[in-house]
Amino acid sequence: MTPDQLLLIALLGAIIGLDVVSFPQAMISRPIAAATITGLVLGDPAGGLLVGATLELIALETLPVGASRYPEWGSASVVGGALFALRPVHTAGSLTLAVLAALATAWVGGWTMYVIRRFNGAIARRWIPTLGLGSGRAVIAIQTAGIAADFARAGLLTVLAMLALDPLDRAMASLWSLDARLSRAIVVAAAAAVAAGATWKLFHNTPGARWYFAGGLVIGLALLAAR
Repeated sequence: MTPDQLLLIALLGAIIGLDVVSFPQAMISRPIAAATITGLVLGDPAGGLLVGATLELIALETLPVGASRYPEWGSASVVGGALFALRPVHTAGSLTLAVLAALATAWVGGWTMYVIRRFNGAIARRWIPTLGLGSGRAVIAIQTAGIAADFARAGLLTVLAMLALDPLDRAMASLWSLDARLSRAIVVAAAAAVAAGATWKLFHNTPGARWYFAGGLVIGLALLAAR
C-alpha cells in the first residue's frame, strides 16, 4: 500500500463514514455500495462487490435507532473492500480476512460514533444561551462542528485501521492453509445465516413483508435468468 493509496482510502473512508449519520445520508455507506466504490477506485470493482455483498448480509442485522450503539459500516466497508482490492492475487483467505477486518473496524467505529455524540452534546450545551435567543449562527456553528468532527473521525478510523490491519492481513494470508472454496463457503454461510435471522424478524414484525420479499426474489431470479 503506497502513501497515495492510503490517502485515497482515508478520503473515501471519511466521506462514506460521514454518510452514515451526518451528511448526505445517500446510502453510499451501505456495505454493498461502499466496498464496491472502494474496489472501483482501486481497480478491482468485482472484488469490492464481493466483499460488500458479504458484509451487506451481516449488516442487515443492524438497526440504527436513536442513540443506540451499533457498528459503523461505512468506513469499515471501505477498509474491507480496500484490503481485498489491494491484493493482485486473491489467495484462499483473502475474502475471510477482509471481512474479519471490516467487522473489527465496524465494532471500533461504533464506539467512535458514541464519542462523537458526546462531543456534539458538549458543543450544543455551550451554545444553549445563544440558541435560546433564536440565533441562526449558533445552529450553523453546531452543525458545522458536528459534520467536521464526524469527517475527521471516519478518516482517522480508516487510516488507523489500514495501518494496523494491512500488515496483519498480509501475515495471516501467508499462513492460511484452508482450501479457498471452503474458506469462502464458511464466510458466505455465516453471513447468510445472519441475514436469514434478520429477515425472519422482519417477516414477523412487518405485515406483508414476506410477500414483498418473495416478489422481489422472483423478479430478481427472472432478470438473472433473462441474461
